Amino acid sequence: MAYDLTRLKKGIAEAEERFTSELAGVRTGRAAPALLDSVRVEAYGSSMPLNQVGSVTIEDARSLRVTPWDHAQIRAIEKALTEANLGVSLSADERGVRVAFPELTGERREQLVKLTRQKLEEARLAVRRARDDTWQDIQKCEKEKLMSEDEKFRSKEAMEKVVQQGNETLEQLAHRKEEELRA
Repeated sequence: MAYDLTRLKKGIAEAEERFTSELAGVRTGRAAPALLDSVRVEAYGSSMPLNQVGSVTIEDARSLRVTPWDHAQIRAIEKALTEANLGVSLSADERGVRVAFPELTGERREQLVKLTRQKLEEARLAVRRARDDTWQDIQKCEKEKLMSEDEKFRSKEAMEKVVQQGNETLEQLAHRKEEELRA
């Protein structure tokens, strides 16, 4: 009986998904609404994600417009964006808050590449944890005589292939983002 690697594949897919969403928050030359996903606004007595307080739209290549559904929240949105320390300039008017991103310098681009590599390492750790859990489970199955030693090593080979594919996917995502940042 071959070991079921479904749980491992699910863990790797979750790590890839989390890594992809984190990369969306790393700024490149263009402004994207995903850059503000991590901002939380104090509204109605609780901390809420920015996209639940208003809509975030692209105004031009380097600016976004945050239009609150309740115009009384403009000051709270402006405060949350300031506290998020994103390195942006803000201007509020009666329609909402305009978020302008400065041109990226070479130094800032390298910092963002380092941040991408750091997030890649975090994703690799998640894959490693999923692999370790699976390997422990395979060894436990062998000790309990649910599989033979040969099946254990076949399962380990299959597990390593899945892990290698997951790591290659993470590498490709990171490489694409680094190229985007350096362009």
